[in-house]
Amino acid sequence: MSLRAREAIAQADVVIGYATYIKLVMDLVDGKEVIRKGMTEELDRCYEALERARQGKTVALISSGDTGVYGMAGPTYEVLLQSGWKPGDGIEVEVVPGSTALNACAALVGAPLTHDFCSISLSDLLTPWPVIARRLEAAARADFVVALYNPKSGRRTQQIIEASRILLRYRRPDTPVAVVKSAYRPRQHVRLTTLAEMADCDIGMLTTVLVGNSHTFVRHGLMVTPRGYANKYEALTGRIKDGEQAGRSLTMGLAGWKTCARRYLRDNPQATLRDAAQYFDVPLGEILSAVAEGDADDPAGMHQAAQAAPGQGDQVLELVKQWGQLRAVVRTESNAAAELVISGGDLQRVGDWLHVTRDSFHLHVPWSTVRQTWFAGRAGMLHGVYFLDEGRQPVFSLLPRARGIPFSREILTRHVELAAPSRAKVEPEVVVDE
Repeated sequence: MSLRAREAIAQADVVIGYATYIKLVMDLVDGKEVIRKGMTEELDRCYEALERARQGKTVALISSGDTGVYGMAGPTYEVLLQSGWKPGDGIEVEVVPGSTALNACAALVGAPLTHDFCSISLSDLLTPWPVIARRLEAAARADFVVALYNPKSGRRTQQIIEASRILLRYRRPDTPVAVVKSAYRPRQHVRLTTLAEMADCDIGMLTTVLVGNSHTFVRHGLMVTPRGYANKYEALTGRIKDGEQAGRSLTMGLAGWKTCARRYLRDNPQATLRDAAQYFDVPLGEILSAVAEGDADDPAGMHQAAQAAPGQGDQVLELVKQWGQLRAVVRTESNAAAELVISGGDLQRVGDWLHVTRDSFHLHVPWSTVRQTWFAGRAGMLHGVYFLDEGRQPVFSLLPRARGIPFSREILTRHVELAAPSRAKVEPEVVVDE
């Protein structure tokens, strides 16, 4: 609890809160009107607080942890705004910060939050489970340290099991996990375990679960997530690694990672653009962009790329129709590929769809989802054209079956307006000691 929180309770005429949380501050509420509400009565607490404030009383509407993190600040503002209240209308509102559970739990087990982290509530009382599952999937894939709030209750027992299953798709079974109950309160209990065994632990509504990322380790009973110094320095405090500079972005930083992608394609002449995208775990469009930004001094091996300017989709289709027979490649989300041999004349735009109709198959491509169009070349010859969606992933691609079509910006600009290749800019940095 912050000092300001203690002061706010001391200044209040009325204290309103969930009964369990009222118990935690009983030594601070002597002589005050205390209103206890049960679980799931959050909105009732807000309406009660608003009514007492309208009566001219100072109200402390309390939460555990931080009132702005899964706490009462949000529903309070929702009720106030719905009632027509605006700041300055007479009722003053102050959100008093505290220490949320993930900070308290982290302090008890070491330093698991030293790098990027996120919090996800497993309560599906107000949030649909598919939304929760998507968030777990995204956080796991992005390698966040994940704090799981509301992991389990008497009735909700399967959510933690499902969360474990989702996280295990992307994390090793031995990923460190901290299971902390009632941090800094009576009956505090701390257990370090692994992701594979997490769901078998004694977990309840007073528990917060911290799941490490791919670099988190446990040593001498301490759970630590490295800040990343090992990416730049030998043996953590040793000399700076070759190619890196103290106080400057990594070579794999925003300005430099595309140079690394081009070097990868140079050093691996058999690698495809998809191989590079998989290696760097980025959308294919990012690799195409990296290739296009290369020059004679920093080529991408045998690969070339050029992007069509926005609004050139129809012109690209007209050019493609001149290539004769084509291979149309469509991939599913699981990366299964359908490769069909078609004629350029089979391509028919109808509104938001691109249709290919043959006796043996029908192909319908959602043209409205195409946001970027890229031409790709290899060893100076045209390899194909990629139609990418908003996430810079391929909607489909067309590859000419005929060999011998040269790739050059000069030839392409006779038919299609091309976007100017971008160049990553390295801005001067002001280095601040963190």
